[in-house]
Amino acid sequence: MTMQIVPKEAESLLSWAGLLDAFEAGHRLPKPDIKDLFVYRGQDTILDRATWIDGLGALVKAATVVPGNPARGLPSIHGVVTLFDDITGELTHLVDFHLVTKWKTAGDSLLSARRLARKDAKNILLVGAGAVARSMVDAYSSIIPDAKFTVWNRSRAGAEAMGLPVADDLETAVKGADIICSATMATEPLLKGDWLQPGQHIDLIGAYRPDMREMDDTAMSRARIFVDSRDTTIHHIGELMKPIASGAITEASVVADFYDDPALYARRSDDDITIAKNGGGAHLDLMTASYIAAIWSQR
Repeated sequence: MTMQIVPKEAESLLSWAGLLDAFEAGHRLPKPDIKDLFVYRGQDTILDRATWIDGLGALVKAATVVPGNPARGLPSIHGVVTLFDDITGELTHLVDFHLVTKWKTAGDSLLSARRLARKDAKNILLVGAGAVARSMVDAYSSIIPDAKFTVWNRSRAGAEAMGLPVADDLETAVKGADIICSATMATEPLLKGDWLQPGQHIDLIGAYRPDMREMDDTAMSRARIFVDSRDTTIHHIGELMKPIASGAITEASVVADFYDDPALYARRSDDDITIAKNGGGAHLDLMTASYIAAIWSQR
């Protein structure tokens, strides 16, 4: 078997609809074992994720996350994605790391928004102005063609660089949004539950460590909470660990994840406040990388 390298140029062949179809199909396959290894050096992290989905294949993804890199003119994240044959275990593909990460991260929250946001939602607030926020503009626009975006960022200059309307007051911006998408490196909550309005949907992307969170206890206790995977969020990410520890919520407060019946991962009424925590996970990397590799092979 000849190993293939899938470059960033594959992006021009991809579609958000195709990726969401791959996610839906992947979550109908047997639930896999997932292992994450975290190594910390201060604020820096090495993350090694691995999984094997019966019927799809295996993946190992290794990354370094260095929050200080932007000041050096470098991306915060570097890594490698490897795919292995489902039957033989042979190495089949090396897929561009940043391509997989971009589409996996945005597609994860896009699937939640497609299921949970109100059908008339169009005012979208982006909290944070990094690479993830930029990819979410493209992703949300694929399902909400008339979406109107506003961005808030700790640095106004960073927000302005996105070329979108900029919000100066976060509280006012949150209150006026239909969908709030937060993708920051916050370790203390930026978003307050007292600001939330009936009918809003919130995609939380940023927190990935036990010491990180973007939303306070009041918000978590007011909302119906969803996660992409219980296995990679509840006991691993501060967004859930901290409000569980404080007693604001319990593990049972999580309504559903993507492996549950899609009918459960749904809005009940137009007044629901819904929160979807994007935890990522190697299984989603595998579904994404496999979709990208398949599209590249068909070119």
